[in-house]
Amino acid sequence: MPSLINHVAIMSGNYALESKFYESMFGMKNSPKARPTRAVSIGDGYVGMNINPRRAGRPARLDHFGIQVDELASKVKDLESRGLTVLKRPDTRPFAAYSTHDPDGNVFDLTEAGGANMKDVYTHNDWDQERTISHIGLRTMNAEKMAEFYAEVFDLKPSNQVPEGAYGLTDGRMTLIILQWDLNDYAGGGIVGPGLDYIGFKVKDMKAFKAEVQDIADNNPLIAPAPIGTGPEGAKRLEMLQRTSIGSFHMSDPDGILLDIVE
Repeated sequence: MPSLINHVAIMSGNYALESKFYESMFGMKNSPKARPTRAVSIGDGYVGMNINPRRAGRPARLDHFGIQVDELASKVKDLESRGLTVLKRPDTRPFAAYSTHDPDGNVFDLTEAGGANMKDVYTHNDWDQERTISHIGLRTMNAEKMAEFYAEVFDLKPSNQVPEGAYGLTDGRMTLIILQWDLNDYAGGGIVGPGLDYIGFKVKDMKAFKAEVQDIADNNPLIAPAPIGTGPEGAKRLEMLQRTSIGSFHMSDPDGILLDIVE
């Protein structure tokens, strides 16, 4: 069976506030086994999101994603045979049994069902809700080759629901959108290197969602979305996001992580 793209991780200096944003705006649920001094693990019933407290030397950002496989040992052997490094992680970490990278250097985690790292929200991430993580956008140096890599190694299937010029791979529910990174795209704005670019959410009713976002922001400005399109550089960044994503509405979380919303 195909592997599952069911983990994303954020590095944040305001990780508790970030959790409240995603719980309030999208109905994501915290783990009843959450450890108050560690990262927050929340989920949508399929994808788990770790919001990790930022440490010195690590930037606040959308940090990495994770893939669940049927059997770890053979997958580790396959990756190592391709010249890639696979690093064993402590059993205390939610989701990540191993961390590795693709040939372009994009880091992702690996786990298997029933493994020691399937803890916190990942032990019961099996409910239904109306607002869910549906896709993630990855900008990389060699988009076509990375699409071939993820398809071959993880048996992910092509998806046509992608922006022009991008490559889409899906596990049947979650889609990895792979975009070509090009320095020219950042002319007139701030430059961001290759890596994860945005998280995509699917909502049942866009009109109702927008109204609720505004209502939540009015009642609690601390968890209001950060503005994207302000000033010339912001306008350039918003235009780039609109052009290279699939949603009809765009926003960002309080830390500035970009969100692409589809109905």
